Amino acid sequence: MSALPSGPELEAQLAQLQLPAKPTARGFLHIVRHGTGLGALYVLTYHWLDRQRAHAKPVLAEGAQLLIELLERIGVNVAAPEVRGALEDILRLGSANIPDLWLSDEELVQKGLVES
Repeated sequence: MSALPSGPELEAQLAQLQLPAKPTARGFLHIVRHGTGLGALYVLTYHWLDRQRAHAKPVLAEGAQLLIELLERIGVNVAAPEVRGALEDILRLGSANIPDLWLSDEELVQKGLVES
């Protein structure tokens, strides 16, 4: 029977673990549909929950397929139930939010969601 490490041994093992740093931006993605059918336009805007870090840059997706591709490039799991529900709300109501989108400042700039 092996004993679990404790004290200094446990601290040394934990120090060796390299946990990824939490992203610095915590917010949600707001999506608004303009128009209907194949010609619908979707405007995506990132909103911070803690404070305004930079000027949000709306991103345009022309059509539902481009919206899905854009969401995947941003890192949104389109198969998640809350995202599926948001997409249904966009079709039904015209807008929705995708909550709990954690991105670093660098990722926000890379993905074109803020002005650099």
